[in-house]
Amino acid sequence: MASIEKRTTNAGETVYRVKVRLRGYPTQTATFKRLTDARKWAGSTEAAIREGRHFKTAEAKKHTLSDLIARYERDVIPTKKLKQQVEYARHLRWWKERYGYLLLADVTPAVISEGRDALLSEPHAKGGKRAPATVSKALAVLSHACTVAANEWGWLEENPCRKVKKPRVDNGRVRFLDDEERTGLLKACKQSTNRYLYPIVLLGLSTGMRKSEIMNLEWRDVDLAKGFIVLHRTKNGERRRVALVGPALEVLREHSKVRRLDSPLVFPGSTGKPALLRKPWLNALREAEISDFRFHDLRHSCASYLAMNGATPGEIAEVLGHKTLQMVKRYSHLSETHVRGVLEDMAQKVF
Repeated sequence: MASIEKRTTNAGETVYRVKVRLRGYPTQTATFKRLTDARKWAGSTEAAIREGRHFKTAEAKKHTLSDLIARYERDVIPTKKLKQQVEYARHLRWWKERYGYLLLADVTPAVISEGRDALLSEPHAKGGKRAPATVSKALAVLSHACTVAANEWGWLEENPCRKVKKPRVDNGRVRFLDDEERTGLLKACKQSTNRYLYPIVLLGLSTGMRKSEIMNLEWRDVDLAKGFIVLHRTKNGERRRVALVGPALEVLREHSKVRRLDSPLVFPGSTGKPALLRKPWLNALREAEISDFRFHDLRHSCASYLAMNGATPGEIAEVLGHKTLQMVKRYSHLSETHVRGVLEDMAQKVF
């Protein structure tokens, strides 16, 4: 039988302590902030004990969430890319500080849901609210750590994150440069004191490459004679061949005539690492009087131009390096003219 006791902590907070007693089994206890969570846990625990499932989670009662995160940081995170290592560690640090003291057996979907809601409502270190996409990432990182703990370490019976709904993420932002904005931005970049800014922005607009792909580009991966770039390290982990055509190819050929001998990078900074462009980029936007535009929107601009010039979703996905067509659907409304032409051709032939 289960009993629920209402208590008040030293901080004045009301909590509910649950005890599940069944003959022949040790008493199980847990504490919750909400009565509904306490009742759910009591019912599920009682059922699990009767069905012989509950005590399979003995390992979950030996390790805390801090233990899980520490092992994941030691064994798994070093296998990730450097940027992912920093990102994963940052997200896990939040979970560790908030719930690290809990035994894994007490890290329930209810606890994780509470954490999700806190991430959405509480301000981050810089004072602003976290975007739903950021919270989804924080959940995804914790979920992967729990999956590894369940499948490889035997610390969990199942991943509790799977039952937690992620916040809805709006991936529909499509901010692209119109003809006037594009002309103004390229002119401002050309006049910039930074010699890299113009070729980099032109490359982003012409190829749809990500900023990291452009800034980490090496000369050995650029074939100026045949007009293509080979990207070995992409976001989805697959090699991608990018076509170089038109002004982007000509500008890169001109840029290749003056190379740094101490760095293999196409756009090296003073220390040999990729160049820093934040200030020149912001200055160019200000000079061109363009607002609400990020560097990543150059990629959106390239995809939008492709859609408006009749490229199919499959062709856009191939250019951008997307594995599926889901991300390309945001540009579908821009290809209405092309679609209308296809329908008109069909109508003439059929009717």
